[in-house]
Amino acid sequence: MNAIKRQILLITVIAAAIMELIDTSIVNVALNYMSGNLGATLEDISWVITSYAIANVIIIPMTSFLVNNLGRRNYYIGSIILFTFCSFMCGNATNIWELVSFRFLQGLGGGALLSVSATVVYELFPKEKQATASALFGIGVFIGPTIGPTLGGYITENFSWPWIFYINIPIGIAAAISCYFLLHEPAIRQKIKHIDWTGIILLIVGIGSLQVVLERGETDDWFSAGYIVFLTVVASLALTTFIIWELYTENPVVNLRILRFRSLSIAAVLTFITGMGMYTSIYLTPVVAQRLLNFTPTQSGLLLLPGSVIAVLALIITGKMLQKGVPAALIVFFGFMCFIYFNWSMSRINLQSPAIDLTLNLIFRAIGMALLTVPLGTLAVSALEPKDMPQGTALNNMMRQLGGSFGISIINTYVARRIASHRMDLITHITPDNPAFINRINGYAASFIQKGFGLLDAKQKAMLLVEKVVVQQSSFSSYLDGFFLIGLFFAIVLPLLLFVAKRDKKKPLVIPSSDH
Repeated sequence: MNAIKRQILLITVIAAAIMELIDTSIVNVALNYMSGNLGATLEDISWVITSYAIANVIIIPMTSFLVNNLGRRNYYIGSIILFTFCSFMCGNATNIWELVSFRFLQGLGGGALLSVSATVVYELFPKEKQATASALFGIGVFIGPTIGPTLGGYITENFSWPWIFYINIPIGIAAAISCYFLLHEPAIRQKIKHIDWTGIILLIVGIGSLQVVLERGETDDWFSAGYIVFLTVVASLALTTFIIWELYTENPVVNLRILRFRSLSIAAVLTFITGMGMYTSIYLTPVVAQRLLNFTPTQSGLLLLPGSVIAVLALIITGKMLQKGVPAALIVFFGFMCFIYFNWSMSRINLQSPAIDLTLNLIFRAIGMALLTVPLGTLAVSALEPKDMPQGTALNNMMRQLGGSFGISIINTYVARRIASHRMDLITHITPDNPAFINRINGYAASFIQKGFGLLDAKQKAMLLVEKVVVQQSSFSSYLDGFFLIGLFFAIVLPLLLFVAKRDKKKPLVIPSSDH
């Protein structure tokens, strides 16, 4: 392949990976518009994010044998076509569940665009330039989810929310055509004769059932709903059977046996929490900014932009630190500390907080992500044999996506419960013998009387205004509690780093190419 074709293919696969990752976060700032346009609640609209993450969780560990059995070229081009078609269908969706269904299928198509793109990038560079390939792909992949909200905000405000999906169509078509002419099969292809269909089915049923329980449990009063009880039993049985099956079957779809390596098992837990922090923060921030602080979608997206620029620099520095022998566990420690500070500081904002305060907080989030992206992947495979590294990396990636989908579900449930609690706390002060309440209600009533309303109407409107303030403040306090909860999760698992603080210096450092 000549230099020009190589460069075109390089741009193509990196663009495909960025496109997939942008779609993990581009919808976040458009949730309000989708909710209103499709007549869905915030709990229902969160499925637009969660369904995509679930699909990624299911497809990522399956990528290896899909590539081997279908052929890398066929699977990759097919995935691009599926992703592009479903992007069009998402934009055309007329109700929330139609949108969720196509988002799930879009996530299945997008799963291949990460690991396969990474593999192609590394094949296009000679061994002596692998560090360059790592930095190039790492920066490109990191840019995707960070510019997503900014791009989504601009498109939503200046056009309409379906265009956040339609913009994928020309990119997807161009990528499919380019790969059709330029992408070739690898020289070595190991076809897997026995596909672990049992494991695949158990994984889909188990994860899918559990996610429905987490998403709908709070809305339908948990175990008072028959289908929640049924799906809880199904999830428990399927996931238990999945673990046992994968431990003993000869060719598992997810090789759980490699979790015997302490560095991988601990890294998987840390990656799960990192996924929770990454997805919940990028989900909560636009909701708080738009619904409670009255930011526009563009302003909400721009909150993340300064941190994204700084994070790219931090990502480059992180790679150099790893190459110079700085322990991955130490870098992960500082990444976790940045995330803990971010969540703590977000839990202390108020309704008058200016945009600069949120932007500064989000810079710590972005730096934290930069310090965790590559080092956690490095830590995960540090003790593995070369033959186990692809499965180790896939398992670690799956834990990040799983953490994200679980995190959003947990936060939605937690916030709903905290809203009720905060509301009860606030209304206990709304009593005739509370001077502060009497002064406020009289002030509101006087304001309405000055505008020409009668005394009775003025008092009714004053009470409605008090109710609005209670709803706003209870919602705001609950979302801040959500940030604090995520920060608490980070703090709880932080001591696990003590068990992987020492690395065998005789073993060469490995930076996994398919980590994202």
